[in-house]
Amino acid sequence: MSQTLKKYPEKKVKMYQELQQLPKEYSVVALSKMTKVRATQLMTIRKKFRNEIVIKIIKNKVALRAFEQIKDTPGIEHLSKELEGQCALMFTNFNPFKLNLIFDQNKVYLPAKGGDIASKEITIPAGNTGITPGPVLSEFKESNVPTKIDQGTIAVTKDTVVAKPGSVISQKLASLMSKLNIKPIEAGIAVNYAISEGLQYLENDLRLDLKEYENQLRSALNEAITLATESTYTIPETIEPILIKAERGAMNVAFESGYITSDTAKESLQFVHTKALNVAGKIKGYTPQ
Repeated sequence: MSQTLKKYPEKKVKMYQELQQLPKEYSVVALSKMTKVRATQLMTIRKKFRNEIVIKIIKNKVALRAFEQIKDTPGIEHLSKELEGQCALMFTNFNPFKLNLIFDQNKVYLPAKGGDIASKEITIPAGNTGITPGPVLSEFKESNVPTKIDQGTIAVTKDTVVAKPGSVISQKLASLMSKLNIKPIEAGIAVNYAISEGLQYLENDLRLDLKEYENQLRSALNEAITLATESTYTIPETIEPILIKAERGAMNVAFESGYITSDTAKESLQFVHTKALNVAGKIKGYTPQ
């Protein structure tokens, strides 16, 4: 009895083989949903990091079957559960946080379309638009953007917020912003899920506010130097403030005890003079000379 074997397309077979091999060659496997990701963005990342990040646009069923055959990559079974919609897999030795930062730094801004959601406040700036008056004036009016005619073209008279974060962008507003070359829609690749050395990383885990971390580190450094200075713990960063503090302390002791030196003479005399004036002011009938 003969058995008919199903012949798979060569492209799927190659993908199946690669998806079994790549997790063994790299320490990190990351998943990205391809929503609003442009082909040009993938090309840019591939070109810039061709020796460090392997990106594969996958067929989910092929990936699931390939991952079933992998036994020595911890966490691969969890990654399989995240395969929904159009996905891309990234294989790299960058840690997941650095990988996500790389993608974040390579985001682009696109023109809005009707129905898009504003991710941040959108403002149409004041200034001459260079657009000739015509039907477009009604688009400005409907978006509550104040205008005037300036030397035969439309000028916006003041900065105008036309969308708040989370609001839906109308088709007419999208059309107006396109005419003004305003591109408010942020698009880019994001790491939605990753595994590294058996650990799982969700999208929210990988979001880093570098400015906030920088501020926290700077604050921690300042507090550490203050503590070290107060405890007279000498390191290169505290020697100068410790000496300044010691000098001020010595001056205060000398000043309070009336010990006259070339450094304290002026301040001591001013202090004594002020006290003398205060005493004189309390003596009736005495006028200081």
